[in-house]
Amino acid sequence: MPPSPEDPPWWWADATGQVLARPAAQIAHVLRGKHKPSFAPHRDEGDFVVVVNAAKVRLTGNKLNAKVWYRHSGYPGGLKAVGYDKLMAQRPDVAVEKAIRGMLPHNRLGRSMARKLKVYNGPNHPHAAQKPQPMALKPTKGA
Repeated sequence: MPPSPEDPPWWWADATGQVLARPAAQIAHVLRGKHKPSFAPHRDEGDFVVVVNAAKVRLTGNKLNAKVWYRHSGYPGGLKAVGYDKLMAQRPDVAVEKAIRGMLPHNRLGRSMARKLKVYNGPNHPHAAQKPQPMALKPTKGA
């Protein structure tokens, strides 16, 4: 029996050794539901995705030193800037989640798709009861 739209399947992806944007594009594809024949751009038909080993993702070139994550508190003068070298050392799950969220629609539909994304730094996750299927990520060039 195929799963109903109310009960989408769960996938898990291992980001070990992958370049940040490569698995992010493939995961965003599944979160949007573009892998299904019933895809419609105005509906959230995507699946749940669990990403493990976010701490082992890598950045190419000089991005680790040059790339900056900006966020704003909402108050005047509240712009915060964190370099990716510090971000990847302290909170690599945020870097992976930000890369995937950037590839989703920037509206309420994209926010509902992003709620189906679960990112963890290590190999363990608390979603074993959902029986996630392994997601085959295309290998990164040179890896």
